[in-house]
Amino acid sequence: MITGLSGAGRATCLRALEDSGYVAVDNLPLPMVSALFRPAPGAPDESYPVAIGIDVRTRGFDAARVLACVHELRRRDDLDARLLFLDCDNDVLLRRFTETRRSHPLAQDRPVLDGITDERRRLGGLRDHADMTIDTSLLGPHELKRLLQGRFGQASPGLLVSIMSFSYRRGLPREADLVFDARFLRNPYWDPALRSFSGQDPPVRRYVARDPDYTGFVTGLQNLLDSLLPRFEREGKSYLTVAVGCTGGRHRSVVVAEQLADRLRRQGRPLVLTHRDIDSTPAASAAGQESGKKR
Repeated sequence: MITGLSGAGRATCLRALEDSGYVAVDNLPLPMVSALFRPAPGAPDESYPVAIGIDVRTRGFDAARVLACVHELRRRDDLDARLLFLDCDNDVLLRRFTETRRSHPLAQDRPVLDGITDERRRLGGLRDHADMTIDTSLLGPHELKRLLQGRFGQASPGLLVSIMSFSYRRGLPREADLVFDARFLRNPYWDPALRSFSGQDPPVRRYVARDPDYTGFVTGLQNLLDSLLPRFEREGKSYLTVAVGCTGGRHRSVVVAEQLADRLRRQGRPLVLTHRDIDSTPAASAAGQESGKKR
């Protein structure tokens, strides 16, 4: 079940899951959700994944009713029911509604921001009770689709690990379970010959790897993940987001994230690798870098 703020990407999520083999249903009235999973007399006994979109427009919507419906489905032994909540910053939501010229469902005759504020209130504790929350503020449709297909695609058994690089200047990723800071490593930004490259390019990778602290840092992270991942699996966790940050999210964090991902791939683990801020231009990140240590 997918819910969250209007404009946060529910329709994109439903399309992504439909492309992955799910039966996608949007705005199904709450009383009909349970009925959807009752076997019809004489129907073949078959199992298939279903994605249901629910928001404030859903007939009979009420946060308490949604939670009651989710709890009812979770109690069933024949179902694996999860609640996904999509969050997003107010400023980003305002921009999206402006760009698409769509009206907010709760702001037909008042400012959009008032509708967003009212919707956050109505959603109540759904975010707190969600199995997974995704902040889509800095995710485009393609990134969100790739993330959803990686985490909920039928070909991803066991614990799925999401490795993400990011820029501290653009904020911490809210969905991260573990966050590591790579800002102490040598910064390629201060080498004019490397500034325009990213951590996916061999010259930058070699530069960062020559830092005396690099090998110990990455080895420590790898050993930590080797220790933690089996424990998370024993607890029944199905996904884990590991975020590595640096100032601009383009060089050092990308190098570290790539190496962590390479190690996990060799171990045969289901993996999603995302470089959230790699497309930020060197010029745009200059202001944030000026306060960093030149090494």
